[in-house]
Amino acid sequence: MDINTKSLKKNAFRVTKERGFTASRIRVPGGHLDAKYLSKIQELAEKYGNGTVHITSRQGFEIPGIPFEKIPAVNKSIQELIDGMDINQDKPGTGYPAAGTRNITSCIGNRVCPFACYDTTSFAQRIEKAVFPNDLHFKIALTGCPNDCAKVRMHDFGIMGMTIPKLDSDRCVSCGACVKACKKKSVEALKPVNYRPQRDEKRCIGCGECVINCPNAAWTRSHKKFYRLTIFGRTGKKNPRMGVDFIKWIDEDSIIKIILNTYDYVKEYIDPEAPGGKEHIGYIVDRTGFEEFKKWALKDVILPEEAEICSPIYWNGIKY
Repeated sequence: MDINTKSLKKNAFRVTKERGFTASRIRVPGGHLDAKYLSKIQELAEKYGNGTVHITSRQGFEIPGIPFEKIPAVNKSIQELIDGMDINQDKPGTGYPAAGTRNITSCIGNRVCPFACYDTTSFAQRIEKAVFPNDLHFKIALTGCPNDCAKVRMHDFGIMGMTIPKLDSDRCVSCGACVKACKKKSVEALKPVNYRPQRDEKRCIGCGECVINCPNAAWTRSHKKFYRLTIFGRTGKKNPRMGVDFIKWIDEDSIIKIILNTYDYVKEYIDPEAPGGKEHIGYIVDRTGFEEFKKWALKDVILPEEAEICSPIYWNGIKY
């Protein structure tokens, strides 16, 4: 059976090494789904695939061993998953409308983890609604705190939860637990002054260790959510490198606007000869210069007063 591989990949199916067979990729924004959908994934694998399921590195599912001729039936069958996970779609029954923006990954967040500063799943799903579908190749990951369990610095956009801890001096008993925790587990941003902890605002990374370790709940997280936005980490064959800080103490609205602005920037500058129409954003920035990217990224962005834009920005990495 002849098939257009470009259309196949756009429909979120993979070109595999087994001739005549493909694999369906299932999006799971934030890596979180209702358990009832697992039985549907099992049904798809057994009915159309080879009976196995691969959990991808981006927290989605991949169902291998699907014959090309079964693609239309699979697209109809996965509608329940698309609807259940609230994935944007123009034409029901036709499967996923794009495969460019990869599944948005996240750690488990503060629904479960005491270290997390925010609900990573909810924010991941909000970003999903804003950016998908799109054929451009973006990788976005969220982590709840500076522990960075989701390895967000290896992505185009890494979103790390932060908090501005607030001290209720009436509850503080000067035990020093927060100062000790900050020294051992974080960056030593607290020091005792007249037997009370004093926070160095410039040094603090917003991890919340003081909140977790205070036995009297004198420290609390800020009601307002803050984030560290890192940009353009990448792996791959050519010049892998870690993402670097772009803006600290940024808010959700600004992050989404910056990501959307970056789509416009990439459409303007992407190399039309790039293999598969894909060019990593970092290489485009290397070509145009960071200041040009920054001009596009911050267009119409209204940052909170606490935000700090990091400048200048330099990338290191392995050079081949």
